Amino acid sequence: MSIAEKLSKELETVLQGDPWYGSSVYTILEQVTFETAFEKPPGSIHNIAGIVLHMLSWTEEVLDRMNGMTAGLPSSGDWPDHGTPTEEKWQNYVNDLKLVNVNLLAAIRAFPAEQWNEPFLDERDRELGTGVTFEELVRGLIQHHIYHSGQVAILTRIING
Repeated sequence: MSIAEKLSKELETVLQGDPWYGSSVYTILEQVTFETAFEKPPGSIHNIAGIVLHMLSWTEEVLDRMNGMTAGLPSSGDWPDHGTPTEEKWQNYVNDLKLVNVNLLAAIRAFPAEQWNEPFLDERDRELGTGVTFEELVRGLIQHHIYHSGQVAILTRIING
């Protein structure tokens, strides 16, 4: 199995499959109501809507890097402001996250096999996720999705009791 096949399978499993650790990202998000998405429990730094926007912005950044753009903070920001809460906005955030991951899967499948193990020309910066190979970049984003979906699951339980 090629690197592209492995990465796309792993990403699909995390997003909408049956990962060994529990529920997929989209299954977790389906359980989040509009009201829950924008509520921030005491002591929490972010709400669920903010986490989803963060996941969206970093997925866009990884896609940009795979398309040859210079690495940096996401163009929409690391933690974009979710603005005034509305149910339509919440649905758009979830739909946008799904769409950008469809685009990422297409980019993974089309990525040149000989480039997967090539590093970025950038120096290593852990906060920006630079100085790694393209394979490590995509694996890092998959881990990022898992980490933040766990946060969403925990916040949902805290808010809904």
